[in-house]
Amino acid sequence: MTCSELHVSADGGRLCSYQDVLNYLNLTKSNELFFMTRPVKDYQQPTVVSVELLLYAILDVIEIAQTFVPYVWIDMRWQNQYIRWDPDDFCGIETVSLPTDVLWKPDLTIEEMTEKDKAPPSPHLIIHSDGLVRVQNDHMLVSTCRIQIHKFPFDHQTCNLSFKSVVHSVKEIQLVHSPCSSKTSDMTMRSQYEWLFVSMTVTNKTVDMFDLKQDMLIYTITMKRQSLLYIVNFLLPILFLLSLDIASFFISEREGEKLGFKVTVLLAVTVMQLLLNEILPSSSDQIPLIVVYCIGIFGLMMLSLLETILVMYLMEKDDGPPEGKD
Repeated sequence: MTCSELHVSADGGRLCSYQDVLNYLNLTKSNELFFMTRPVKDYQQPTVVSVELLLYAILDVIEIAQTFVPYVWIDMRWQNQYIRWDPDDFCGIETVSLPTDVLWKPDLTIEEMTEKDKAPPSPHLIIHSDGLVRVQNDHMLVSTCRIQIHKFPFDHQTCNLSFKSVVHSVKEIQLVHSPCSSKTSDMTMRSQYEWLFVSMTVTNKTVDMFDLKQDMLIYTITMKRQSLLYIVNFLLPILFLLSLDIASFFISEREGEKLGFKVTVLLAVTVMQLLLNEILPSSSDQIPLIVVYCIGIFGLMMLSLLETILVMYLMEKDDGPPEGKD
């Protein structure tokens, strides 16, 4: 049945609707052919799923929790062998949008996700006349990421987003990626926040999970931290405190003000170290250079304080009354 056989306008022209296409395909919610199993006519033929990930924003990288929070767009495409029509028979209709629960969809998951996505999924998908099915969704992901803090705050971080099927093997679902993902992500980044997007690479590999070989698509996102704020708010103030400690050598030891001044400056550096401890994670393979920097300055100021205490002790001993003679 074609569109020309269904509707004719008053002037003799054809009238077509999306429902005509659905009637032609016999595509309804009750038709189990479309949503119960993989849409292939030969079960030995794998379903090739094309995945494109666009990084829209890097919302946060939580060092203490080893967590990466990106905002991404995910575009999935695959072929449904039970869907096909000739657009010429339906007034040029090439695409139709449908509710997502009408058709079978690949059960892809992201291995690194630690929290359920709070963004509502798209209620519709798009089918094309050649059988191509397309689903687009935006996600605010909360995923694990191994944060390397050795060069903090001048560090580069790499975090992975690994896509794979939950139950299907590599013989049933094969994943491919779009070569335009990295370039498009660089163009669509709107809000950088603390982190600057550097690059995104994609690798494909087969993993063995519970004696089931599965196809996995790994997006590796590289980013660097904007360090200016840490320089101004942390590194320079500690350097200024060291300068004040050095300047305290011009204060006289006799009135005791020098000792109190040095203790106050040393306590200020201790407070800065406590703030740093709240930022950096406790689990790290290497000692961060910024910690070495703080401990070095703290050690110099401690030696300076001990030197002041020793000098004051010697001066008091030298100023004491001479011992009487027998």
